Amino acid sequence: MNKPLTFLLALTFLFLFCGSVFGGDMQDGIEAYERKKNYKEAHKLLLPLAEQGNATAQHYLGLMYYNGEGVQQDYKESVRLYRLSAEQGHAGAQHYLGAMYEEGQGVQQDYEETECWLPMRRSHKWYRLSAKQGGAKALKWYRLSAEQGDVLAQSNLGEMYEEGRGVPKDFKEAVKWSKLAADQGYAYTQNSLSYMYYKGQGVPKDYVLAHMWWNIASSNGHKGDMKFRDIIEKKMSPSQLEKAQEMAINWEPKKK
Repeated sequence: MNKPLTFLLALTFLFLFCGSVFGGDMQDGIEAYERKKNYKEAHKLLLPLAEQGNATAQHYLGLMYYNGEGVQQDYKESVRLYRLSAEQGHAGAQHYLGAMYEEGQGVQQDYEETECWLPMRRSHKWYRLSAKQGGAKALKWYRLSAEQGDVLAQSNLGEMYEEGRGVPKDFKEAVKWSKLAADQGYAYTQNSLSYMYYKGQGVPKDYVLAHMWWNIASSNGHKGDMKFRDIIEKKMSPSQLEKAQEMAINWEPKKK
């Protein structure tokens, strides 16, 4: 075997090895934080990944510094980490960064920055109208806003179809609109989508996707029911669980 080819093969194996190690560290770090509540171990595992620019790891470290979990509470460091993650599109980090600007925690209070990082709090004309009018008019305005990519309208429209509120109950339509909001990083709807895949409402039952969406919602700041995740895991094989975790780690929000 010639030397250039040998070098390329060695380099390929190195990349594969590093990828598996980092993926394992990410999963172990999230597990240590979410389930084991071993914050020092989570910090140890996630810090190198955060320093390499991993948005999810940066988000979790931001949480730790905000809450003083495994580290001394430090709002300024929390803001720094949230910003690094938020600038890469991490929805959970964007939410918390906006909230910290709103409260003036670790930064000077700045409502313009709040509006920048908390798009859910922007004053959408259609959303205000739909909230006031209700019923068929609400559906009209929600749909108009949702079709233009408004994540809150998409989420609410999905919820209306799921519950049959103002419209005939239609799980397929519920999944359609909920998926659009979830794809943009809206944690509340990501959690709802997890239940839909678990129950097979509007979609075929899929425990891998149910687990994936639960984890994504959790990493984006939604405090989901840990017992529900345990219920999903009991129905999954080890290979399915590994696949769901890998999909959650590699997931990225879509732009509207």
